[in-house]
Amino acid sequence: MKKKIALLVAMTMVMGMALTGCGEKPAASSAAASSEVAVEDAMVYAVEAGSAGEAAAEDNGFTYNSVNTQADALMEVAAGTSDAAIIDLLMAGAMIGEGTSYPDLTYTDKLTTEEYGVGCRKGSDLPAFINAVFAETYASGAMKMVAENYGVQESLVEQTADAFVPAAEDSDVAYIQEKGTLLVGITDFAPMDYQNEAGDWIGFDADMARIVAQELGVEVEFVVIDWDSKVMELDSKNIDAVWNGMTLTDAVMAAMDCSNPYCNNAQVVVVPATAE
Repeated sequence: MKKKIALLVAMTMVMGMALTGCGEKPAASSAAASSEVAVEDAMVYAVEAGSAGEAAAEDNGFTYNSVNTQADALMEVAAGTSDAAIIDLLMAGAMIGEGTSYPDLTYTDKLTTEEYGVGCRKGSDLPAFINAVFAETYASGAMKMVAENYGVQESLVEQTADAFVPAAEDSDVAYIQEKGTLLVGITDFAPMDYQNEAGDWIGFDADMARIVAQELGVEVEFVVIDWDSKVMELDSKNIDAVWNGMTLTDAVMAAMDCSNPYCNNAQVVVVPATAE
């Protein structure tokens, strides 16, 4: 397994390097504070439907506009059709600020702290297989090599030794191996999953999914999904895993069986730089 992982990491490193450069608010204690909160509450936030950003907007009582992807949320702010966006910190690091696609945007408040995981069908043994690959690639340094290619190495969560034990019956791993394809549900979300100029899916999550597929002995296929319908996509077997910088919320872990956390993240507010 280690030799295969090393070979695949080397391939993904070459591809990536050639194609990338990569709770509640306190109550107001005065009339002035109340006025400030009222102004902030008047803002409209763009959020991805079904995302942790949407949940953060709800938790904070913000007025928000749900869009298809976090990339769309950034476009809303850039176009002035929303006052701010709530997106993942890791995406903000790749997409906003000097030298990025949105140099005139910046992030301000950090609304949450959270962790990413891979989601699979309830009762699936695929998370255990993924955990075993995570453990091996973390121990060997291969995971860090992939992370460095996309600038997310500081966000990695330490992985402990985890051996895979297949399910005695109704094994998802066996099902995937029999059909010969690992179907991975994603959205366009740099630096985790995004397309290069040739239309190939790259990113930290995409490269790690390739490594898992290699260990399964199958091909990987990336399927763009409606993020708000990810559980339905899994349960209908249109995909085998949701692997797209997915925050491990209570709702997610109740609806799916998930891998161990592999990256730290946060939800941040993005605004025009002049509004900082």
